[in-house]
Amino acid sequence: MDLDDLPRAEFAFPGPLRDKLVAAILSGAKTTTSALVLGYERANEPLPEVGQRSAVVDSEHLRVAVIELTEVRVVRLADVDLQHALDEGEGDESVTQWRAGHETFWHSAEVRAELGDPGFTVDDDTLVLTQRFRLVRCV
Repeated sequence: MDLDDLPRAEFAFPGPLRDKLVAAILSGAKTTTSALVLGYERANEPLPEVGQRSAVVDSEHLRVAVIELTEVRVVRLADVDLQHALDEGEGDESVTQWRAGHETFWHSAEVRAELGDPGFTVDDDTLVLTQRFRLVRCV
């Protein structure tokens, strides 16, 4: 498995949040992640599939690990469950905490710019791509 041949898995934007998330992946604390389905639609990218492997990149854009998707679901934001929130490895103890942190991120200037919508907001019906993965190897 050549890391350079794998698609990149980028968590958040380069900086402290990405560094925290990558460290949680490498430690095994983070085994799930969430993304907006709208982001895939706007980028005209297909949704990931179970079995897909990707190379996790750090803030320096270096490939530091390989993960493999073991579960992919599209759910309403209101339907994200506690186990998913806990397994994101960010220290949230409730879905309410998880949602607050994710809304802050999804309402950030960076995400709004990426989506091309400066007034973008989420609500209960916003479609979220939840992904469960396993760490295949660290580089």
